[in-house]
Amino acid sequence: MNNYGNLPAPSPEQGLNRYLQEIRKFPLLEPEEEYMLAKRWVDHQDTEAAHKMVTSHLRLAAKLAMGYRGYGLPQAEVISEANVGLMQAVKRFDPEKGFRLATYAMWWIRASIQEYILRSWSLVKLGTTSAQKKLFFNLRKAKARIGALEEGDLRPENVQRIATDLNVTEDEVRDMNRRLGGGDASLNATVGSDGETTTQWQDWLEDTDANQAEQYAERDELESRRELLMEAMDVLNDREKDILMQRRLKDQPVTLEELSGQYDVSRERIRQIEVRAFEKLQKRMQALAREKGMLTSA
Repeated sequence: MNNYGNLPAPSPEQGLNRYLQEIRKFPLLEPEEEYMLAKRWVDHQDTEAAHKMVTSHLRLAAKLAMGYRGYGLPQAEVISEANVGLMQAVKRFDPEKGFRLATYAMWWIRASIQEYILRSWSLVKLGTTSAQKKLFFNLRKAKARIGALEEGDLRPENVQRIATDLNVTEDEVRDMNRRLGGGDASLNATVGSDGETTTQWQDWLEDTDANQAEQYAERDELESRRELLMEAMDVLNDREKDILMQRRLKDQPVTLEELSGQYDVSRERIRQIEVRAFEKLQKRMQALAREKGMLTSA
């Protein structure tokens, strides 16, 4: 996918606030419309359809990008990297798997942002341990929990607590804290202004429960498993796929009773189909992992 049409791009000249206002003009997609656009892209490489899918999710990319504040990097560049991840998600999205694009795109957006941050910070190299990467992305949150955001050097008891919580050494906590500059950025710092309205960091904060930073250490494995899962779903028939998704892949799983009525079979039969489908899926994921040379227990 090399041509998405004219995507809005954040730039210092334009101002972030104006960009954020501009992307709000793009309409969100209904599930049916999203499915048809995705099919046009998959079947016919329709760049107009891809462009609509991308622009309808620019707000999502910007919101996720705003969650990575305080790393000393230009916010316009972070948003641009988020958009790169979004475009990769659209390129790889398969509407037949039963997922919404937003759910799928979050993984690609976060990965793109995190990789950009790591590339930009010389203190985190590719050989750095997962625990140190987790420390890099979670030190501010750990400091916030103990009320130490405004300090320079951390007190010994705080260093010890953070080191224990994040499974790193006390020296690594001290060093990372100094490299990240001690205190955190103000939440009242201005993101941008168009002369009429001003946007502050706190206006764009994500739900504090959406803690994508803590997922960095596991991101590579989780992404690999997700790709395997979506590919492996093809081994299931329509009924197995539907039952498994409704029972195990929904935030609020459908009950056996509900599915029993839907398929006009007993609850025990639904349970058997679910278990069998899950076993088939596991075996297929393991086979795919071996084919791809991936070290995973799937």
